[in-house]
Amino acid sequence: MLRKTTYTYLLAALLATGTVACVPVEQQVQSSSAQVQLRYEDYVYDESVQSVQAYVATGFEEEVLEAPVVPLSQTEPVILEFDRLNAAPLRLVAKLVHCDANWRPSTLSDTQFLYDFNEFFITVAQNSVNTRVPYVHYRFRVPRVKISGNYLLVVQEEGGKPLLSQRMMVYQELVTVASKLGAPLGPQGRETRQPVEFNIFYADYELVNPAAEVKAVMRQNFRWDNAKYITRPTYIHDAQRRLEYVFFEPKDLFKGYSEFRAFDTRSLNFNGIGVQSINLQESPVEVNLNLDINRSGLAYSQDPDINGKRIFGNRQYGNGDVNGDYTWVDFELKVSEKVPGDVYLQGELTNWRQIEEAKLVYDIERDVYSGRMLLKQGYYNYYYTLKSAAPVPDDSYFEGSHFETDNIYDILVYYRPPGSRADLLIGYDRIFFNRK
Repeated sequence: MLRKTTYTYLLAALLATGTVACVPVEQQVQSSSAQVQLRYEDYVYDESVQSVQAYVATGFEEEVLEAPVVPLSQTEPVILEFDRLNAAPLRLVAKLVHCDANWRPSTLSDTQFLYDFNEFFITVAQNSVNTRVPYVHYRFRVPRVKISGNYLLVVQEEGGKPLLSQRMMVYQELVTVASKLGAPLGPQGRETRQPVEFNIFYADYELVNPAAEVKAVMRQNFRWDNAKYITRPTYIHDAQRRLEYVFFEPKDLFKGYSEFRAFDTRSLNFNGIGVQSINLQESPVEVNLNLDINRSGLAYSQDPDINGKRIFGNRQYGNGDVNGDYTWVDFELKVSEKVPGDVYLQGELTNWRQIEEAKLVYDIERDVYSGRMLLKQGYYNYYYTLKSAAPVPDDSYFEGSHFETDNIYDILVYYRPPGSRADLLIGYDRIFFNRK
């Protein structure tokens, strides 16, 4: 059974081939909401926007895996890329919003954090080539900023509503952040939690009242949905000009989870990793993945992954930006019985959100949760997550959790100097936990 959103895409694909006639998707999208409230997070406001990636242009082949966090020098810029399905190349505008440490808009004027007028036209737009689902691929190089901190990049139609918003961070190395692996919490904690602790050294930078004014954020695999906000250091060593952060409660540590599940659709001529079958007769092409099982309670398995991210590509024609087609990808998760909540796909493919398109349906006769998403050709990582009455979804319900799992942690340190109206990002560090 197709949901309304994905059904709209299928209608749009049929429109492109002249198979059916109805109101264009673009008109449907525009008429659905006259007023859109801006959200200060990674978010897509228009269902025609797909495959959003923001990363640092390092020049390496897998640069798309780099989180959009750059030093103030910005010698390697942040790049934003996305597709717009079944739409003509339109004039799109990007702008930056400076935010505080809690992702609320600051009171700074545009001239206080930008060198240019805060309206940047996205001029790099390419039509897809020989794809069954037509789209326009956009690429934008984020302009340099004057000060460090949190920035929300907003893309919208000229004079129109926002299409997407994307978080990025610019930091200064005013303090030194030194992270390390912490002490295990005991046998039970060691099995599921990954202790990370860190110190902030401020010998060359004056921190006034650091116990109250310094804020830190720790993320696992660059995710914001389960980030930990740390408002006070555990210990303050004035003589050493050092703030120490250690954690003693399991709730303060991240679960290690398991290595991500993966599938590869960069070629539609043969079954890649995780793919059971490909139906080229359907339009869009239909990809059926292998039946997944519940991994909770299983022993740790050392499988290579890219920590929940995705890499687009087309191995037949190259240049996945415009040659990569969109396909239906069918997921199935085998369970012993219906679970106490809703089951969703989780990862960068859902923007780490529980979106309707990623919700799975339970088949009582087969004891299987199934669903499908329209996804661009590429190599993907994903989890299954359970959303119940608990405050946050539980990734470990189907994936399990292990101390041995390979994860990336990064720490962002914010400080608002006396008399300032902006939270500066004064330090940054990342640590690889169990890097193989």
